[in-house]
Amino acid sequence: MTATQQAQRVTGTVIDRVALVTGGTSGIGAAISRHLAAEGASIAAGFWGYNERAEKFQAAMMADFPDRRCTLHEGNIGVPDDCRRVVREVIDAHGRLDILVNDAGITIDRTVAKMSDQDWLQVIAVNLSGSFFVAQAALEHMIERGTGRIISVSSVIGEIGNVGQANYAASKSGLFGLTKSLAREAIFQLNRANRPFGDGIGLTVNAVTPGFIATDMVSAMPEKVLDRVRAQIPVGRLGRPAEIARIVGFLAADQSSYITGQIWGANGGLDM
Repeated sequence: MTATQQAQRVTGTVIDRVALVTGGTSGIGAAISRHLAAEGASIAAGFWGYNERAEKFQAAMMADFPDRRCTLHEGNIGVPDDCRRVVREVIDAHGRLDILVNDAGITIDRTVAKMSDQDWLQVIAVNLSGSFFVAQAALEHMIERGTGRIISVSSVIGEIGNVGQANYAASKSGLFGLTKSLAREAIFQLNRANRPFGDGIGLTVNAVTPGFIATDMVSAMPEKVLDRVRAQIPVGRLGRPAEIARIVGFLAADQSSYITGQIWGANGGLDM
């Protein structure tokens, strides 16, 4: 399928929706942005640093999806005020926000014995606190409108842990509790505002937990380490960013209004 054909393949699952994807210009986030655009959404892609890469991503999106908007929004998700500013910018630029995908994340790997205060605090700030502050701002807007989708990208490491990744595992595990609490609160707040879920699109909150995915971050691992990782995965390979994007697209669809507070695993059977 050519890029032009892909751009024209709009099935309507998120047609005319506006999606903010944090970390949306590279890796899994870029795949999510492209998938949602292919399904009809306008994209607001969040990024921090790597301006040239972000601009190339935007140019490619505009070429491949000429009938959809793609805006860039720079902000440090580890800073609460930046999180709120980015959400405001997206709403100002697009008029509304229908879908939030919390994908931005970092790793600073150290064993517990060698992990500094800053190593711990920085990973928690971006991966967990940042997801909260972006979701908090988006949720207020979505409750006012009565509809929305919030989807956070967690990790299988949050379920099984990993040597040298106590900070990362804790941050990704924290997204499970955050997801379930936000899902309950969204329904509570809608009822309080006299906007019950009913039979409409609804306001849902879910999470996806990828396993080891073939991104630049994973590909940078030494080959011997990658071989050991593959040996642990029952299906025998790394995942593809597009495979995670498909799950996010499914959860973002209008037709997925009966799914909320759920954690969707996609890890090749690693946690069996």
